[in-house]
Amino acid sequence: MESKESPPKLSYRYLEASHSPYPSQCEPYLLEVVETDNKCTYINYPLTTTIVVLRSLTDFVYLLNILLRFRLAYLDPESTELGAGELVKHPKKIAKNYMRGWFLIDLLNAPPLPQIIVLLVLPGELGSSGANYAKNLLRTAVVVQYVPRLWRFLPLVIGRAESGFTFQTAWANLVINFLTFVLSGHVIGACWYLFGLQRVNQCFRDACHNSNITNCMNFIDCGHGEEFMELSRNPEWKNWISDVNATACFTTSGGGGGFSYGIFAQAVNLTTEDSFITRYIYSLFWGFQQISTLAGNQEPSYFVWEVLFTMLIVGLGLLLFAFLIGNMQNFLQALGQRTLEMFLRRRDLEQWMNHRRLPPELRRTVNEAERHNWAATRGVNEEALLESLPEDLRREVRRHLFRFLKDVGIFNMEIHNNELDAIYEKLKQRTYKKGSEIFCTGGVVDKMVLIVRGKLKSVGENGTVITLSQGQVCGDELLTWCRQHASSLSKGTEMGQRLISRRTVKCLTQVEVFLLREVDLKDVDSILAGCLRNPLVQDAIRSRP
Repeated sequence: MESKESPPKLSYRYLEASHSPYPSQCEPYLLEVVETDNKCTYINYPLTTTIVVLRSLTDFVYLLNILLRFRLAYLDPESTELGAGELVKHPKKIAKNYMRGWFLIDLLNAPPLPQIIVLLVLPGELGSSGANYAKNLLRTAVVVQYVPRLWRFLPLVIGRAESGFTFQTAWANLVINFLTFVLSGHVIGACWYLFGLQRVNQCFRDACHNSNITNCMNFIDCGHGEEFMELSRNPEWKNWISDVNATACFTTSGGGGGFSYGIFAQAVNLTTEDSFITRYIYSLFWGFQQISTLAGNQEPSYFVWEVLFTMLIVGLGLLLFAFLIGNMQNFLQALGQRTLEMFLRRRDLEQWMNHRRLPPELRRTVNEAERHNWAATRGVNEEALLESLPEDLRREVRRHLFRFLKDVGIFNMEIHNNELDAIYEKLKQRTYKKGSEIFCTGGVVDKMVLIVRGKLKSVGENGTVITLSQGQVCGDELLTWCRQHASSLSKGTEMGQRLISRRTVKCLTQVEVFLLREVDLKDVDSILAGCLRNPLVQDAIRSRP
């Protein structure tokens, strides 16, 4: 009996766009800028406010994604063993499946950690010696939260998701692989800019330690960039902005006693640019360049973290070329072959319908039935595939696929496996779309239908309505009829009388069934001859609707 709880209103398989980590890495380009004349760094507060708002919107999308996934139907993995699979719509089952899956990762993605630090922690530390630690905390929060978002984004990178292939066209996969390369360059450029800011800050701190200026640590951070008048009242301020060591922090040639920036030399001057567009575009270009050349044109300094970052660029570049390009080529070849097969099949179908001058409504119905068949089998000829397997393996596969037959009333008696194996060989899989008629009153009953998935409505001549569902059988009276006419069947003569249906059986939903044709029931009757004499079996057949 089905649950009376209302099914989810959403039945989409995948909400992948909300998992993109791209917006979470814009902060490094916007928040902090180096002031050359005053030898300090400051936060661009107007742009920071804008980023907080935009970041809150993206975090709201992650929160909305969590709420949606508690009502988002999913494919039962066990049901995909036969046909297209069954969509689970029960709210409790959906929630339980989500809690066991991605819930924890999504929960780490949603909290607005950077906004909390910007609004609550940074304002009290800016303009003091503790500003650097508060900024490091902000950067750490952004990078740490970036990891689960990237982890959620990985299924898109490899082109797979919980429901199978996410992108079914070659162009879509080409775009996602290109965007993956863009995202990698974006991340590398963001980290390069961040590390460049850190090295400039470290140079200022070293200059402060090497000078005799009192409280110079408070001069390294200029707050919001509007505190210069207040700082100018301090007599030590002028000594700081004219300090030789602090001035040398902007000497990137490496000579003259300047600070050794290594691969971050270009980032030093970039951090002094006021234009966000300039900072972003150049950092993105630098990321593309280093991934493409495997950082071959860079010479890092002896700073350990700089060397490790350079090694990371080399390794990431190798992985991108080995994985993305190779994966794109293999996927396009494999997917192109299947797509071509589907295209040729649909083209032949269109040509046939044009040749036979089928009306538009009938064409639409034929195309819909073809789409359902393709969705159920993915274009794979299962019968030909089974025939290519060894006999013992083919027998084991059929036992697994047709094990539901043991729950059908007329087959759950004492039937040996060998007898069931012989029946399995006769079964043919079919898919009917919603509204299709399997039997009609006054028509010939030429098959027995074993329902695998879906619901049917059986309307008798007297108007009685019976609902049939998974595990039930319709047309099973044909088995008894064939047994009564076994002599004429065995002689191969044409029967003067056919079994006429006294009911109309119509599909209420998309239905997947297995068929036993009339010609096959002759062998089934001989296999089950002894079993059919059992009074319990006869009663089971008579009790069928």
